[in-house]
Amino acid sequence: MSAAAAVTRLAGDLKEMAGEQYTFRELLYQMTRRDLLLRYKQTVMGFGWAIFMPLVNTAVFSVIFTRVAPLEMTMPYPLFAFCGLLAWNFTASSLRFAVTSLTANSSLVTKVYFPREIFPISAVLVSLVDFAVGSIVLVALMIYYQVVPTAAIAALPWVLLVHVMFTLSMAMILAMANLFYRDVKYLFELLLTVWMFMSAVLYPVDKVGGLTGQIMALNPMTPILEAYRDVLLRGRTPDASFMVTTGVAALMLLVAWVIFHRAEYEFAENV
Repeated sequence: MSAAAAVTRLAGDLKEMAGEQYTFRELLYQMTRRDLLLRYKQTVMGFGWAIFMPLVNTAVFSVIFTRVAPLEMTMPYPLFAFCGLLAWNFTASSLRFAVTSLTANSSLVTKVYFPREIFPISAVLVSLVDFAVGSIVLVALMIYYQVVPTAAIAALPWVLLVHVMFTLSMAMILAMANLFYRDVKYLFELLLTVWMFMSAVLYPVDKVGGLTGQIMALNPMTPILEAYRDVLLRGRTPDASFMVTTGVAALMLLVAWVIFHRAEYEFAENV
């Protein structure tokens, strides 16, 4: 296939994908609403879980890194940790629900036509609601520690957009991979735990040297987490390297979505 033909086909795919998402926007809304209701059905705390888990983890790691193995920080450690855990939990929760989103809805995948991207997109949107709820506690902690936002907070939508693009691209890849290879969901939890500790969730990347530090710096989640801390807690805009992360996230989403779209005609055969 020539380069011109490849570009033409890609443009056609993008136009079709955009058109389908617009046509089925009401279905996306209903599925997201359904998943939200199912997630918290018959739970006592409801949306409180979105706040409780990051708080518990923050308390545990605050004891470790302020009492047992103290870290020298330029900000209060609980604020540093909660900001990282809140952002990390958005990605982790999205991927946990996305990885089985196709196999758990096999009857819809095999019997009804609609863009299958709706399943991982819905998983991300549901977790985004949790992320918004948990942000209330982050605001409260900023008030408690007297951290006043600066004009840099105007870059927050940019950081959030990059975070969502990266998470959605991973959600599509995992959902598709688990459909074709069912052991993906078993490996996923192990890799997710390793991934968390290889990101700047609980400690600054500049405190880690050697090969581990280099891997952490190359991990796309590290600049995303640090960008949140920059615009919210340090009062500065993300550095120039975040532009690279933006490009990587956008490219990953484009590639993942196109591959997902082209493969969805084989999904029914593999459910």
